[in-house]
Amino acid sequence: MSAFQPGGSLRVSLGQCSEAGRKAVNQDFHGAYVPREPELSRKGIVVALADGISSSAVSRIASEAAVRSFIEDYYCTAESWTVKTAAQRVLTAANSWLHAQTRRSEYRWDKDRGYVCTFTALVLKSRTAHVFHVGDARLYRLGAQGGLEPLTREHRVRATPDSYYLGRAMGASEQLEIDYLALPVEAGERFLLMTDGVYEHLGESRMQAILAEHEADLNAAARALVQAAFDAGSDDNLTVQVVRVEEVPLGQAGEIYSGEARLPFPPQLSPRMSLDGYRILRQLHASARSHAYLAVDTETAEKVVIKTLATELREDPGHVERFLLEEWIARRIASPHVVKAHRSVRPRRYLYSVTEYLEGRTLAQWLRDEPRPELETVRDLVGQIARGLRAFHRLEMVHQDLRPQNVMVDAAGHATLIDFGSVRVAGIAEARPGQANDPLGTAAYTAPECFLGEPSTPRSDQFSLAVIAYHALTGALPYGTEVAGSRTRAAQRRLRYRSALTHNRDLPGWLDEVLRKALHPRPERRFEALSEFVHELRQPSPVFVQKRRPPLIERDPVRFWQGLAALLALLVLALLLE
Repeated sequence: MSAFQPGGSLRVSLGQCSEAGRKAVNQDFHGAYVPREPELSRKGIVVALADGISSSAVSRIASEAAVRSFIEDYYCTAESWTVKTAAQRVLTAANSWLHAQTRRSEYRWDKDRGYVCTFTALVLKSRTAHVFHVGDARLYRLGAQGGLEPLTREHRVRATPDSYYLGRAMGASEQLEIDYLALPVEAGERFLLMTDGVYEHLGESRMQAILAEHEADLNAAARALVQAAFDAGSDDNLTVQVVRVEEVPLGQAGEIYSGEARLPFPPQLSPRMSLDGYRILRQLHASARSHAYLAVDTETAEKVVIKTLATELREDPGHVERFLLEEWIARRIASPHVVKAHRSVRPRRYLYSVTEYLEGRTLAQWLRDEPRPELETVRDLVGQIARGLRAFHRLEMVHQDLRPQNVMVDAAGHATLIDFGSVRVAGIAEARPGQANDPLGTAAYTAPECFLGEPSTPRSDQFSLAVIAYHALTGALPYGTEVAGSRTRAAQRRLRYRSALTHNRDLPGWLDEVLRKALHPRPERRFEALSEFVHELRQPSPVFVQKRRPPLIERDPVRFWQGLAALLALLVLALLLE
């Protein structure tokens, strides 16, 4: 069959065949799913097969469960997740279910008779092929210029010169170790998935000859490969899947979104205007990127924030896509510390975003009003912001523009993250291979690795949060303005952390060490998890408590040099008096 999606989308042709062969029962199972847009761009195409072990009477159930659950559950995972994360979590869950079935059955003492099977899957998303494999099926790639390349290896353990057993398989143990491979895809490439009943009886040259003979009909090619293996004496089940990549996407902006991108932009808004059931009250904010307005939903009387893209950016596909991304993200994150998208069933005539309205001040204004906040107050705010960030990180998103202007604080001290225009969504980023990783956040709060062109990670958000904590406690920045100018590794090695005690001598020495670690220029030297940083701000580990107090030159360089100058003056005076 052929699946076609216009406009430079991913397009493939697919052929499949599975036969019991000389066995009474076919314990193999296979499946494929080619979704329509927007799911095609968001999640890609899945092709998978599983092979039950011959010693088990229930392995056909295991094979079918593994393939069906993978295809069905993969498309139910978060759209923001990468293919690797989504697939591995689905496979881990399927493995746990299969293993539990064996433990609850009469075969609990003999896993070779339980719910066990091999599994191999190919996920094509954008211009990348993702391979997941456990067991002894096989996946080949045949380039447009020829040459059959095996992409998997058999997980077999030799028992005797003439026998072997599977070292890894779905359902064989509580822990599942999956081989994973990602590689770029080009139009014209073919992928060949097959069980051992086929490849053990056909050489690669014979496979290529059959594929060339049936180039126009991949179902016929799959059937011919199965028949050739049967004629060569195979006594096993026989399953083949052939995938040919007809076209790869160009990666145009906006392809992952719905028809919202085709709506016109609204006219310039002003107080008392109506827009799709909203009444504009006043402008809240204006920047080079967007304009925000306070409005009221005339049906519910709820106050909302309507945001429109700046006129100068409306012809730029990249900025339009980032603007659409903000509300897309808000709809998918559920956290009391992240602003929520406003839900409305009314159709829209224009392109804009709507979120809940938050009473309060930005953290930037709060810091101006509270220039010397209590340590406990800062800890509380940092903890709340961290909980909001963790909601992003669980969905494989990184905020990338965490700064005081993007945090709202209400009268009760509740903190909420706003403005998602710079968020990096891993599942979307992998659909844009080769896209530049330019820093999108505010320079003073952006992690050093972002200025090297490296993709941001949760540890990048940790750095930004630590800058906020440092700034709140000291009124200064830990590296001044030097981070943004350090765009080589050599320059970043020269960065020197300025002790928080220089600006606030009332802080505990161990707290300065916690901040120093979270603000390390190298991300691998920071805390492993954001929750660890927040915990250490309250209950430090002995390694921080016992660490030496920083020297005076770090804590207060002015006093150090003043003291040194005074000492030198005394020495000179003593020499003159001799």
